Amino acid sequence: MSEETSGARPGETAVAAPAPPPEEPRPPFLRRMLRSRTVRAATAAALAGALLGAGTVAWRTDTLPLTGSAPCWDSLGSGSMDALFGDRRTVTDEQDLRTDPMGEGGVYGQCRITSYEGKRARRQVTVNVRRLDGLRGTDAHAWPREFLSSGMVWLGDGLPGMTSSSRAWIALPQACTGRHDFTGPTVVDIGMGRADFEVSTEYTLRDRSALTGALIDAANGVIDSFGCSGTYRLPRDLPAPVRWQDTTASAFCGIKGLALPAAYRKDLKESRTGGTGGPARVCDAGTSFRESSVRLTTVVDPVLAEIYSWDVLRSGTPVKGSNGYGRLGGNRAVFRAQCQTGQVMFVLEQLRPTHEGSRFTFAHDLLPAYASAEAERIGCGPLKVTVPES
Repeated sequence: MSEETSGARPGETAVAAPAPPPEEPRPPFLRRMLRSRTVRAATAAALAGALLGAGTVAWRTDTLPLTGSAPCWDSLGSGSMDALFGDRRTVTDEQDLRTDPMGEGGVYGQCRITSYEGKRARRQVTVNVRRLDGLRGTDAHAWPREFLSSGMVWLGDGLPGMTSSSRAWIALPQACTGRHDFTGPTVVDIGMGRADFEVSTEYTLRDRSALTGALIDAANGVIDSFGCSGTYRLPRDLPAPVRWQDTTASAFCGIKGLALPAAYRKDLKESRTGGTGGPARVCDAGTSFRESSVRLTTVVDPVLAEIYSWDVLRSGTPVKGSNGYGRLGGNRAVFRAQCQTGQVMFVLEQLRPTHEGSRFTFAHDLLPAYASAEAERIGCGPLKVTVPES
Protein backbone atom coordinates (compact mmCIF):
# COMPACT_ATOMS: atom_id res chain seq x y z
CA MET A 1 0.00 0.00 0.00
CA SER A 2 1.68 3.25 -1.06
CA GLU A 3 1.18 6.78 0.19
CA GLU A 4 -0.82 9.10 -2.04
CA THR A 5 1.15 12.03 -3.43
CA SER A 6 -1.61 13.82 -5.33
CA GLY A 7 -5.29 14.40 -4.78
CA ALA A 8 -5.23 13.13 -1.18
CA ARG A 9 -4.68 14.84 2.10
CA PRO A 10 -1.38 14.09 3.84
CA GLY A 11 -1.51 10.89 5.83
CA GLU A 12 -4.09 9.28 3.57
CA THR A 13 -3.50 6.17 1.55
CA ALA A 14 -5.07 4.77 -1.55
CA VAL A 15 -7.15 1.78 -0.42
CA ALA A 16 -7.16 -1.31 -2.59
CA ALA A 17 -10.88 -1.99 -2.57
CA PRO A 18 -13.43 -2.47 -5.35
CA ALA A 19 -15.50 0.58 -6.15
CA PRO A 20 -19.02 0.33 -4.66
CA PRO A 21 -22.19 0.65 -6.73
CA PRO A 22 -22.76 4.24 -7.95
CA GLU A 23 -24.83 6.38 -5.63
CA GLU A 24 -26.69 9.58 -6.14
CA PRO A 25 -24.96 12.48 -4.35
CA ARG A 26 -26.53 13.20 -0.98
CA PRO A 27 -26.98 16.74 0.35
CA PRO A 28 -25.13 17.45 3.59
CA PHE A 29 -28.32 17.52 5.65
CA LEU A 30 -29.31 14.08 4.32
CA ARG A 31 -25.89 12.61 5.16
CA ARG A 32 -26.24 13.84 8.73
CA MET A 33 -29.81 12.56 8.96
CA LEU A 34 -28.80 9.09 7.77
CA ARG A 35 -26.13 8.89 10.51
CA SER A 36 -28.58 9.62 13.29
CA ARG A 37 -30.35 7.28 15.67
CA THR A 38 -33.70 8.73 14.54
CA VAL A 39 -33.49 7.12 11.12
CA ARG A 40 -32.42 3.86 12.71
CA ALA A 41 -35.65 3.79 14.73
CA ALA A 42 -37.71 4.56 11.65
CA THR A 43 -36.26 1.67 9.67
CA ALA A 44 -35.81 -0.90 12.45
CA ALA A 45 -39.08 -2.68 11.79
CA ALA A 46 -38.36 -3.16 8.10
CA LEU A 47 -34.81 -4.37 8.77
CA ALA A 48 -35.86 -6.78 11.53
CA GLY A 49 -37.87 -8.96 9.19
CA ALA A 50 -35.04 -9.17 6.67
CA LEU A 51 -32.43 -10.01 9.31
CA LEU A 52 -34.57 -12.67 10.99
CA GLY A 53 -35.38 -14.24 7.66
CA ALA A 54 -31.72 -14.42 6.71
CA GLY A 55 -30.52 -15.78 10.07
CA THR A 56 -27.40 -14.39 11.74
CA VAL A 57 -25.72 -11.74 9.60
CA ALA A 58 -22.07 -11.18 10.56
CA TRP A 59 -21.36 -8.22 8.29
CA ARG A 60 -23.43 -5.35 6.92
CA THR A 61 -22.25 -2.98 4.18
CA ASP A 62 -23.90 0.42 4.42
CA THR A 63 -24.22 1.54 0.80
CA LEU A 64 -27.95 2.16 0.41
CA PRO A 65 -29.79 5.34 1.38
CA LEU A 66 -32.10 3.98 4.12
CA THR A 67 -29.94 1.48 6.00
CA GLY A 68 -30.43 3.59 9.09
CA SER A 69 -27.87 3.58 11.86
CA ALA A 70 -24.76 5.69 12.26
CA PRO A 71 -21.50 3.86 11.44
CA CYS A 72 -19.85 1.49 13.89
CA TRP A 73 -22.71 0.25 16.02
CA ASP A 74 -24.59 3.54 15.82
CA SER A 75 -21.75 5.38 17.57
CA LEU A 76 -20.04 7.74 15.10
CA GLY A 77 -22.16 10.84 14.67
CA SER A 78 -21.85 13.57 12.08
CA GLY A 79 -19.18 15.43 14.08
CA SER A 80 -16.77 12.49 14.09
CA MET A 81 -17.53 11.53 10.50
CA ASP A 82 -17.04 15.06 9.18
CA ALA A 83 -13.78 15.46 11.12
CA LEU A 84 -12.42 12.22 9.67
CA PHE A 85 -13.76 12.31 6.12
CA GLY A 86 -15.04 15.81 5.37
CA ASP A 87 -17.75 15.78 2.73
CA ARG A 88 -16.54 12.68 0.90
CA ARG A 89 -18.90 9.78 0.36
CA THR A 90 -18.32 6.91 2.79
CA VAL A 91 -19.07 3.19 2.78
CA THR A 92 -19.18 1.20 6.04
CA ASP A 93 -18.47 -2.53 6.47
CA GLU A 94 -19.67 -3.43 9.95
CA GLN A 95 -19.43 -6.70 11.87
CA ASP A 96 -22.05 -7.34 14.52
CA LEU A 97 -20.73 -7.09 18.08
CA ARG A 98 -20.40 -10.44 19.86
CA THR A 99 -21.21 -10.80 23.52
CA ASP A 100 -18.38 -13.24 24.35
CA PRO A 101 -15.21 -13.14 22.23
CA MET A 102 -13.18 -15.88 23.91
CA GLY A 103 -13.80 -18.48 21.21
CA GLU A 104 -13.10 -16.04 18.38
CA GLY A 105 -9.58 -14.83 19.05
CA GLY A 106 -10.74 -12.20 21.52
CA VAL A 107 -12.63 -10.14 18.91
CA TYR A 108 -16.00 -8.67 19.77
CA GLY A 109 -16.40 -6.93 16.41
CA GLN A 110 -14.86 -4.77 13.72
CA CYS A 111 -16.04 -1.77 11.72
CA ARG A 112 -14.31 -0.39 8.62
CA ILE A 113 -15.19 2.91 6.94
CA THR A 114 -13.81 3.88 3.53
CA SER A 115 -14.19 7.31 1.98
CA TYR A 116 -14.35 7.86 -1.77
CA GLU A 117 -13.51 10.70 -4.11
CA GLY A 118 -15.55 9.78 -7.13
CA LYS A 119 -14.89 6.07 -7.57
CA ARG A 120 -11.44 6.19 -5.98
CA ALA A 121 -10.97 5.02 -2.40
CA ARG A 122 -9.12 7.54 -0.25
CA ARG A 123 -9.07 7.28 3.55
CA GLN A 124 -9.92 4.10 5.46
CA VAL A 125 -10.53 3.94 9.20
CA THR A 126 -10.84 0.65 11.10
CA VAL A 127 -12.36 0.28 14.56
CA ASN A 128 -11.82 -2.94 16.55
CA VAL A 129 -13.35 -4.09 19.80
CA ARG A 130 -11.20 -6.86 21.30
CA ARG A 131 -10.04 -8.49 24.48
CA LEU A 132 -6.24 -8.47 24.52
CA ASP A 133 -4.72 -11.87 25.15
CA GLY A 134 -1.89 -12.81 27.51
CA LEU A 135 -2.53 -16.52 27.89
CA ARG A 136 -1.31 -17.51 24.41
CA GLY A 137 0.91 -14.52 23.67
CA THR A 138 -1.05 -13.51 20.56
CA ASP A 139 -1.17 -9.80 21.49
CA ALA A 140 2.35 -9.34 22.85
CA HIS A 141 3.89 -8.30 19.54
CA ALA A 142 1.64 -7.02 16.75
CA TRP A 143 -0.73 -4.95 18.89
CA PRO A 144 1.97 -3.15 20.95
CA ARG A 145 3.93 -2.48 17.76
CA GLU A 146 1.11 -0.24 16.53
CA PHE A 147 -0.77 0.82 19.66
CA LEU A 148 2.06 1.26 22.19
CA SER A 149 4.15 3.62 20.10
CA SER A 150 6.49 6.38 21.19
CA GLY A 151 4.44 8.75 19.03
CA MET A 152 1.38 8.31 21.27
CA VAL A 153 0.32 10.44 24.23
CA TRP A 154 -1.83 9.64 27.24
CA LEU A 155 -5.51 10.59 26.93
CA GLY A 156 -5.58 11.96 30.48
CA ASP A 157 -7.17 11.35 33.90
CA GLY A 158 -10.07 8.94 33.81
CA LEU A 159 -9.27 7.88 30.25
CA PRO A 160 -7.26 4.62 30.20
CA GLY A 161 -5.77 4.86 26.73
CA MET A 162 -3.40 6.58 24.31
CA THR A 163 -3.69 8.45 21.03
CA SER A 164 -1.73 9.76 18.05
CA SER A 165 -2.53 11.02 14.56
CA SER A 166 -2.80 7.46 13.16
CA ARG A 167 -3.64 5.14 16.08
CA ALA A 168 -5.66 5.41 19.30
CA TRP A 169 -7.11 3.05 21.91
CA ILE A 170 -9.01 3.05 25.17
CA ALA A 171 -9.79 0.28 27.66
CA LEU A 172 -13.44 -0.39 28.46
CA PRO A 173 -14.53 -0.58 32.12
CA GLN A 174 -14.04 -4.06 33.58
CA ALA A 175 -17.36 -3.68 35.37
CA CYS A 176 -18.93 -3.73 31.91
CA THR A 177 -16.82 -6.34 30.09
CA GLY A 178 -15.59 -8.61 32.88
CA ARG A 179 -12.15 -10.19 32.83
CA HIS A 180 -10.57 -13.65 32.66
CA ASP A 181 -7.21 -14.81 34.02
CA PHE A 182 -4.16 -13.93 31.92
CA THR A 183 -6.08 -11.54 29.70
CA GLY A 184 -5.47 -7.88 29.15
CA PRO A 185 -8.17 -5.25 28.99
CA THR A 186 -11.02 -5.17 26.51
CA VAL A 187 -10.16 -2.24 24.27
CA VAL A 188 -11.63 -0.20 21.48
CA ASP A 189 -8.83 0.71 19.07
CA ILE A 190 -8.95 2.78 15.94
CA GLY A 191 -6.43 3.26 13.16
CA MET A 192 -6.03 4.94 9.80
CA GLY A 193 -3.22 4.88 7.29
CA ARG A 194 0.29 3.83 8.20
CA ALA A 195 1.19 3.75 11.88
CA ASP A 196 3.36 6.71 12.97
CA PHE A 197 3.07 8.44 9.58
CA GLU A 198 3.34 12.22 10.07
CA VAL A 199 3.61 15.17 7.71
CA SER A 200 3.53 18.29 9.87
CA THR A 201 2.40 19.51 13.27
CA GLU A 202 -0.73 21.02 11.70
CA TYR A 203 -1.87 17.73 10.19
CA THR A 204 -0.80 15.76 13.27
CA LEU A 205 -2.96 17.92 15.54
CA ARG A 206 -5.92 17.83 13.16
CA ASP A 207 -5.86 14.08 12.57
CA ARG A 208 -5.15 13.28 16.22
CA SER A 209 -8.15 15.34 17.31
CA ALA A 210 -10.40 13.66 14.73
CA LEU A 211 -9.22 10.17 15.64
CA THR A 212 -9.54 10.81 19.37
CA GLY A 213 -13.07 12.13 19.02
CA ALA A 214 -14.08 9.10 16.96
CA LEU A 215 -12.46 6.77 19.53
CA ILE A 216 -14.45 8.25 22.42
CA ASP A 217 -17.68 8.11 20.39
CA ALA A 218 -17.03 4.48 19.43
CA ALA A 219 -16.17 3.46 23.00
CA ASN A 220 -19.34 5.08 24.36
CA GLY A 221 -21.38 3.38 21.64
CA VAL A 222 -19.92 -0.01 22.54
CA ILE A 223 -20.58 0.55 26.26
CA ASP A 224 -24.20 1.36 25.39
CA SER A 225 -24.47 -1.67 23.08
CA PHE A 226 -23.25 -3.91 25.92
CA GLY A 227 -26.06 -2.59 28.09
CA CYS A 228 -23.73 -0.81 30.50
CA SER A 229 -24.07 2.67 31.95
CA GLY A 230 -21.61 5.55 31.95
CA THR A 231 -19.67 7.34 29.25
CA TYR A 232 -16.17 8.61 28.61
CA ARG A 233 -15.61 12.32 28.10
CA LEU A 234 -13.40 13.90 25.47
CA PRO A 235 -9.86 14.71 26.69
CA ARG A 236 -9.61 18.26 27.95
CA ASP A 237 -6.03 18.99 26.87
CA LEU A 238 -3.81 16.53 25.08
CA PRO A 239 -0.03 16.90 25.39
CA ALA A 240 1.89 18.39 22.50
CA PRO A 241 2.88 15.96 19.73
CA VAL A 242 5.95 13.91 20.66
CA ARG A 243 9.11 14.86 18.77
CA TRP A 244 12.43 13.17 18.11
CA GLN A 245 15.41 14.65 19.97
CA ASP A 246 19.13 14.13 20.21
CA THR A 247 19.91 11.28 22.58
CA THR A 248 21.36 12.15 25.98
CA ALA A 249 23.75 9.29 26.68
CA SER A 250 23.81 9.86 30.45
CA ALA A 251 20.00 9.84 30.72
CA PHE A 252 18.92 7.59 27.88
CA CYS A 253 15.26 7.98 26.91
CA GLY A 254 15.00 10.74 29.51
CA ILE A 255 15.51 8.31 32.41
CA LYS A 256 17.72 9.61 35.19
CA GLY A 257 20.55 7.21 35.96
CA LEU A 258 20.22 5.17 32.75
CA ALA A 259 23.50 5.47 30.85
CA LEU A 260 23.66 4.23 27.27
CA PRO A 261 26.63 1.86 26.79
CA ALA A 262 29.35 3.38 24.62
CA ALA A 263 28.99 0.64 21.99
CA TYR A 264 25.51 1.94 21.07
CA ARG A 265 25.97 5.70 21.24
CA LYS A 266 27.06 6.17 17.64
CA ASP A 267 23.98 4.44 16.26
CA LEU A 268 21.29 5.48 18.73
CA LYS A 269 21.70 9.19 18.12
CA GLU A 270 18.02 10.22 18.23
CA SER A 271 15.16 9.15 20.47
CA ARG A 272 11.49 9.87 21.13
CA THR A 273 9.52 9.17 24.32
CA GLY A 274 5.73 9.12 24.52
CA GLY A 275 2.93 8.08 26.85
CA THR A 276 4.45 9.65 29.97
CA GLY A 277 1.99 9.58 32.88
CA GLY A 278 -0.30 7.08 31.20
CA PRO A 279 -0.65 3.28 31.11
CA ALA A 280 2.63 2.83 29.23
CA ARG A 281 5.76 4.89 28.63
CA VAL A 282 7.49 4.09 25.33
CA CYS A 283 10.87 5.19 23.97
CA ASP A 284 12.18 4.55 20.45
CA ALA A 285 15.78 5.26 19.46
CA GLY A 286 17.76 4.95 16.25
CA THR A 287 20.13 6.60 13.85
CA SER A 288 17.38 9.07 12.91
CA PHE A 289 13.63 9.55 13.16
CA ARG A 290 13.22 7.58 9.93
CA GLU A 291 14.49 4.32 11.38
CA SER A 292 13.95 3.15 14.93
CA SER A 293 16.38 0.43 16.04
CA VAL A 294 15.37 -0.19 19.66
CA ARG A 295 12.24 0.23 21.77
CA LEU A 296 11.96 0.44 25.56
CA THR A 297 8.48 0.08 27.08
CA THR A 298 7.36 0.35 30.71
CA VAL A 299 3.76 -0.74 31.26
CA VAL A 300 2.47 0.47 34.62
CA ASP A 301 -1.17 -0.47 34.13
CA PRO A 302 -1.36 -3.95 35.75
CA VAL A 303 -4.16 -5.18 33.48
CA LEU A 304 -2.49 -4.00 30.28
CA ALA A 305 0.75 -5.59 31.51
CA GLU A 306 -0.94 -9.00 31.25
CA ILE A 307 -0.48 -9.04 27.47
CA TYR A 308 3.19 -9.94 28.12
CA SER A 309 2.38 -12.85 30.46
CA TRP A 310 3.32 -15.54 27.94
CA ASP A 311 6.66 -13.91 27.17
CA VAL A 312 7.60 -13.39 30.80
CA LEU A 313 6.80 -16.99 31.69
CA ARG A 314 7.77 -19.06 28.67
CA SER A 315 9.80 -17.15 26.11
CA GLY A 316 13.58 -17.43 26.39
CA THR A 317 16.14 -17.78 29.16
CA PRO A 318 15.00 -17.07 32.75
CA VAL A 319 16.12 -13.79 34.31
CA LYS A 320 16.25 -13.34 38.09
CA GLY A 321 15.54 -10.17 40.05
CA SER A 322 15.28 -8.99 43.64
CA ASN A 323 11.60 -8.10 43.20
CA GLY A 324 10.42 -10.00 40.16
CA TYR A 325 11.40 -12.27 37.30
CA GLY A 326 11.58 -12.31 33.53
CA ARG A 327 12.86 -13.85 30.32
CA LEU A 328 15.51 -12.99 27.78
CA GLY A 329 15.14 -14.30 24.26
CA GLY A 330 16.97 -13.10 21.17
CA ASN A 331 15.98 -9.54 20.43
CA ARG A 332 13.53 -9.11 23.34
CA ALA A 333 13.71 -9.04 27.14
CA VAL A 334 10.63 -8.92 29.40
CA PHE A 335 10.77 -8.45 33.17
CA ARG A 336 7.82 -8.42 35.58
CA ALA A 337 8.26 -6.40 38.79
CA GLN A 338 5.83 -6.31 41.69
CA CYS A 339 5.08 -2.77 42.79
CA GLN A 340 2.71 -1.10 45.21
CA THR A 341 0.22 -0.55 42.38
CA GLY A 342 0.48 -4.11 41.08
CA GLN A 343 2.61 -5.72 38.40
CA VAL A 344 4.74 -3.59 36.09
CA MET A 345 6.35 -4.83 32.88
CA PHE A 346 9.73 -3.67 31.56
CA VAL A 347 10.14 -4.61 27.88
CA LEU A 348 13.26 -4.05 25.76
CA GLU A 349 13.29 -4.81 22.04
CA GLN A 350 16.00 -4.57 19.40
CA LEU A 351 14.09 -4.08 16.16
CA ARG A 352 17.10 -4.26 13.84
CA PRO A 353 20.90 -4.41 14.11
CA THR A 354 22.22 -1.17 15.55
CA HIS A 355 25.08 -1.16 13.06
CA GLU A 356 26.43 -3.29 10.25
CA GLY A 357 27.69 -6.64 11.50
CA SER A 358 26.32 -6.16 15.01
CA ARG A 359 24.47 -8.86 16.93
CA PHE A 360 21.16 -8.62 18.78
CA THR A 361 22.70 -7.91 22.18
CA PHE A 362 20.95 -4.69 23.18
CA ALA A 363 18.22 -6.27 25.35
CA HIS A 364 20.80 -8.38 27.20
CA ASP A 365 23.17 -5.47 27.75
CA LEU A 366 20.65 -2.89 28.93
CA LEU A 367 17.96 -4.85 30.84
CA PRO A 368 19.57 -4.67 34.32
CA ALA A 369 20.23 -0.93 34.13
CA TYR A 370 16.87 -0.17 32.50
CA ALA A 371 14.79 -2.13 35.01
CA SER A 372 16.68 -0.60 37.95
CA ALA A 373 16.43 2.99 36.69
CA GLU A 374 12.76 2.69 35.74
CA ALA A 375 11.87 1.08 39.06
CA GLU A 376 13.41 4.08 40.79
CA ARG A 377 11.58 6.52 38.50
CA ILE A 378 8.13 5.07 39.20
CA GLY A 379 8.77 4.54 42.93
CA CYS A 380 9.15 0.78 42.75
CA GLY A 381 12.82 0.42 43.59
CA PRO A 382 15.34 -0.61 44.52
CA LEU A 383 15.40 -3.40 41.95
CA LYS A 384 18.38 -5.54 40.98
CA VAL A 385 18.22 -7.76 37.88
CA THR A 386 20.77 -10.41 36.97
CA VAL A 387 21.05 -11.68 33.39
CA PRO A 388 22.89 -14.82 32.25
CA GLU A 389 26.20 -14.53 30.46
CA SER A 390 25.84 -13.40 26.86
